[in-house]
Amino acid sequence: MSSLNKGYEKVEVTLKWDPSAAGTPANDLDIVAAPYSAEDPYGKPAYLVHFDSRSPDGTMTLSRDSRTGLGFGTDEAMTLELDRLSSAYSRVVVGVAIQQREGRKTFAEVTNCGIRILDGHIELAQNDFTGVAEFTAATVAEFTRNESGAWEFRETVRGFDADPTYFAELMGKDHS
Repeated sequence: MSSLNKGYEKVEVTLKWDPSAAGTPANDLDIVAAPYSAEDPYGKPAYLVHFDSRSPDGTMTLSRDSRTGLGFGTDEAMTLELDRLSSAYSRVVVGVAIQQREGRKTFAEVTNCGIRILDGHIELAQNDFTGVAEFTAATVAEFTRNESGAWEFRETVRGFDADPTYFAELMGKDHS
């Protein structure tokens, strides 16, 4: 944790995968983050941060965006500055969606896929999506604000069979 009293303040979510085989459609995965209001933490997200947007207040930014997986190491990276996020928000859900341009593609079909969540140099979570291999999207993390205002982290790897648009509607719902 950034501080025992303050909870998590600034985290980075990184995503990697290998390019698709020659002659096949490109693998295009996207990190998606959604903040939820304190008044309705399981309702509709206040907004989404993904490949073509950022948070209105600059607290959630995508600093790397790959459409192919070409590159070394990290293909996508998103920073969440939770300590700067308005107190109007009590929950942030982070997920990964696979673009479905050329027919259905699952995590099992994307080679060397993996996500890491870091608090500075401390790894909070790492996952290779094998537990959700048959799905096209997955939530990976949930950050919630406790009564004292500190942000807490929970790894939440849950698969969804949904395109990115529908996944954005589903990812923050209570699925218990």
